[in-house]
Amino acid sequence: MKNEDFIITVANTTHLDFAPIICEEYESSAKARGTGIAKRTPEYVKQKMLEGKAVIAFSHDGIWAGFCYIETWQGEYVANSGLIVAPQFRKAGLAKAIKKRIFELSRQKYPNAKIFGLTTGLAVMKINSELGYEPVTYSELTQDEAFWAGCRSCVNYDILMSKERKNCMCTAMLYDPKDHYEPEETKEHFETKSKVYERLLRLKQKLFGKSVNNNDASKNSKPKNLLLQLFLG
Repeated sequence: MKNEDFIITVANTTHLDFAPIICEEYESSAKARGTGIAKRTPEYVKQKMLEGKAVIAFSHDGIWAGFCYIETWQGEYVANSGLIVAPQFRKAGLAKAIKKRIFELSRQKYPNAKIFGLTTGLAVMKINSELGYEPVTYSELTQDEAFWAGCRSCVNYDILMSKERKNCMCTAMLYDPKDHYEPEETKEHFETKSKVYERLLRLKQKLFGKSVNNNDASKNSKPKNLLLQLFLG
């Protein structure tokens, strides 16, 4: 399938019945990947639809295909969260198309806000880089307690707290409308460094995997080289 085979639109009241299906896919997808994910309830997803802060995708024959929504903090930070694509429509470029549409909606509704994301996936990092996001340290994200509270249901929450919210399994990426590179530049940078990011993601998994069993030793240990130190923030 190609992007033209899908309809991507801002979600509204006519889409409320899809909220339970979306939440079920969040849970099953997280289990299949073996990665952490903050839990969402159908009520929360419905609220995003009612606020006009979500986009939803369908195939041309009306089958639900994907979803993503906007979260805001302090009026200064925006996150495009909960990107999900139904299994039968994956590897068709739909995730990229949804990310682009929710990014456009975020810029439209919050033109001066910093848009950020946390991800454990290299594919999402690639998509973000093509929109102009850059990898950043956690200190450049919102410090609103409401945002970090959303991580409590993630299986990696203990890691996050043991690192004093300075890093975790996720990689932070940020688009600052007042100070950012052009998408062509961030895309080129990612493509040049993609192998490095891939190796460091694996190293991060090993490093933090050990920290779960030995928090004290992990907290006192230092990164083995400067590149890893920059990556971990």
